[in-house]
Amino acid sequence: MIKINEELNFSVDDTLFVFALDSEAGKVFNDKNKLITGIGKVNAAMELTKEIYSRRPKLIVNLGSAGSKGFSKGDVVCCTKFIQRDMDVRGLGFKLYETPLSGVPVVLEYGLKMENLKEGICGSGDSFEMNHSETVYNIVDMEAYPLALIAMKENIPFLCLKYISDDAGSDAAEDWAIQVHLASEAFKKILFS
Repeated sequence: MIKINEELNFSVDDTLFVFALDSEAGKVFNDKNKLITGIGKVNAAMELTKEIYSRRPKLIVNLGSAGSKGFSKGDVVCCTKFIQRDMDVRGLGFKLYETPLSGVPVVLEYGLKMENLKEGICGSGDSFEMNHSETVYNIVDMEAYPLALIAMKENIPFLCLKYISDDAGSDAAEDWAIQVHLASEAFKKILFS
């Protein structure tokens, strides 16, 4: 069972574990319902949508690496709010990060809060951010926003845990390459202990 809090538990067999890269999953998730989407918002959206229609999970868990200046390397943070950080249509009168005419607020609030974990706001975009200075979101990744949006539209509970692999600064690429392999063991301790 995956224990979210005192009232909410899900069977591991009914859970879909979603990663961008197999290196983030390691061997820990080989015997689980695992989906590797590939990098980026389009790949994540396409692969999750196909999987939902073939398998219909009762819980979607997005696990992966992320950068942050507000959390430390090695932290696992529960993301409950999401921003599409590369959406900028201010030239047509929309707010920064607002998807025009979608009816979705700038900050998408759709994520389960797991007890005993720090909470974060994840900014997803199709770029590897190395100069993070934004204050609206405190975690950066490349896939969580569309996964949360699809889970919300399909009315499937969504849990998003991010392993902080780098500080989204000038050394982010080097730090990520080293830290990404530690993510699966950190997730194992939280989800299966």
